[in-house]
Amino acid sequence: MEALFAKTKEKMEKCLDSLDRDYKAVRAGRANPAVLDRISVDYYGTPTPINQMAAISVPEPRTLMIQPWDISSLKEIEKAINTAEIGINPNNDGKVIRLIFPPLTEERRKELVKNISKRSEEAKVAIRNIRRDAMDDLKKLKKNSEITEDDLKDGEKKMQDITDSYVKQTDEMEKKKEQEILSI
Repeated sequence: MEALFAKTKEKMEKCLDSLDRDYKAVRAGRANPAVLDRISVDYYGTPTPINQMAAISVPEPRTLMIQPWDISSLKEIEKAINTAEIGINPNNDGKVIRLIFPPLTEERRKELVKNISKRSEEAKVAIRNIRRDAMDDLKKLKKNSEITEDDLKDGEKKMQDITDSYVKQTDEMEKKKEQEILSI
């Protein structure tokens, strides 16, 4: 039964990690290197993440600077950023690429907050689905007489406590990201 709890926690942890990655990719008006995490550049025929072929720095709060180690890849990086449609046009000066993040409008902030709430709700649904599957596994154990009725009740309570803990963490992540977006 403990293995079931461990497996359930691991799956729920993956939900939180996925939500965290999604939140990092949301542009909040500040320069954040995480917006480039999902962009791959065709580098000598191999899709390569930008952070593996260039130094990425934040010289100013709204500016991201990408300095490739191989200058010949500059055009390919610029092309990949344009194709990714992150909403920022890269400025190429021949040595580095600068991404200047425009300030967010009030309307765009509200739209981002709505999107964040939606992603949070999707994560909670995923967590609840994991709980449901784990509860089914507990009931199968009871049906196969591997655990007693009391063990089943205790297991269901513990599973609910685990679920509540992860849902609470999801809410906290959502609030933190909302504050980040609205406080600019």
